Amino acid sequence: MKVGLFIPCYIDAIYPEVGIATLELLEKLGLEVEYPTEQTCCGQPMSNEGDYKSAEAAEKLFIQNFKNYEYIVGPAGSCIKQVRIHFDCLKQSEDVKHVRKNTYELVEFLHDVIKVKDFPGVKFNHKVALHNSCSSIRGLGISKPSEIMGVAFNKSADLLKMVEGLELAQMSRPDECCGFGGTFCVTDEVVSAKMGKDKISDYITSGAEYVVSPDMSCLMHQQGIAHKNGITHLPFVHIAQVLNGGPF
Repeated sequence: MKVGLFIPCYIDAIYPEVGIATLELLEKLGLEVEYPTEQTCCGQPMSNEGDYKSAEAAEKLFIQNFKNYEYIVGPAGSCIKQVRIHFDCLKQSEDVKHVRKNTYELVEFLHDVIKVKDFPGVKFNHKVALHNSCSSIRGLGISKPSEIMGVAFNKSADLLKMVEGLELAQMSRPDECCGFGGTFCVTDEVVSAKMGKDKISDYITSGAEYVVSPDMSCLMHQQGIAHKNGITHLPFVHIAQVLNGGPF
């Protein structure tokens, strides 16, 4: 199985350790992984604002970079949702259809496609608060939204439970939005910040020692709010770093 590794632009620029952890993890699991060096943004910021014309060039480049891979995997739910669900303005060629169909967020790829059963040698002796992003929950189905009836499931939690020594913290509102929402945190700053504060308060009440998420953008937002309010003892790390055993 040949996998094309998609590393979102903000991870590449700000959190390279997340990209490294994702690559190492996939390779440990026996996959042939390639990183197309010409990749850039997936077009999500422009598309979210309705500027599909500006997003078009980035989307076409994404297709060009990843059209020859059996699977495309990336450590960011919102960016993967952009590719799978919002590449509608492109002409739906066979290449576009292939890329959209076979692009997966890291957790769902591990859980649903290759069906990982364990992470040998990985230990994380900490109590962890899990944050699944709105894009991952309601766009990709990574866990059951609380507002919908049905049997509960949580793919991120399933993977974290395989890590020796890790304890999942119980939160009062685990699937509540953190307030990031891309440009929402700029256009609605006060509401966004209050939502982030509520999440952080929940983490502290739960006794969590770490906050873990498949979406580093949400963690970036929450970490910024935490530090702004003098809360510096709570690390925010991507799930790939935990499942891989680093780097931190």
